[in-house]
Amino acid sequence: MPQIRIPPVLRPEAGGNRTVDVEAATVREALDRLVTQFPALKSRVLEGDGVPSFLNVFVDGDDVRLLGGLDTDVAATSTILLLPAVAGG
Repeated sequence: MPQIRIPPVLRPEAGGNRTVDVEAATVREALDRLVTQFPALKSRVLEGDGVPSFLNVFVDGDDVRLLGGLDTDVAATSTILLLPAVAGG
C-alpha cells in the first residue's frame, strides 16, 4: 500500500500523522483518499485539477511534474512525499 509522508507543517490537519497509508494506483487517487480521510487537508494539497503551486509532490524521489503529474502510477511499495515550497529572503 503506498505511503504518503506528511510534512510537519501539514501534520495538524492530518491528525498529527507523519505518514498515511492509502490504497491507490496513481498519485491522484492517493491524494483523493488522503483528503477523504482528512478533509482539512483538501485546500492544502488539492487545487482545481492539480496541486497548489507551493506544493511539490514526489514519488520515490522523482518529481511528479517530470513524470505523469497526478496521473503518475504508484506501486504498493511507493512513498509519496508532499513537500511545501520554501520562500523567503
